[in-house]
Amino acid sequence: MRKPPIKTGRQVQFINNESRKKLSYVDKMKVKIDSPIGRRQYSKRLGCIEPVFGNITVNKGMNKLTLRGQTKVNAQWQLYCLVHNIEKLQNTMH
Repeated sequence: MRKPPIKTGRQVQFINNESRKKLSYVDKMKVKIDSPIGRRQYSKRLGCIEPVFGNITVNKGMNKLTLRGQTKVNAQWQLYCLVHNIEKLQNTMH
């Protein structure tokens, strides 16, 4: 306040209704993951998704994207994913 009132102090009101009690998206995700169904789904992710990122970052050496701009970055990421999928197809054929 630039010129606070001299006679009375500053008054603050807090609204205690349902809109203040809403959970944030992070809190909603914590509740979802901590449920029994969420634990099962998250454990499947560790077996399906994480090895793909590990292969692309460690074996392919993609620690960071080298291009700039959304379309170029998307194209570079899709090329890395394409190489990963082609290697998976080659390994299943032999």
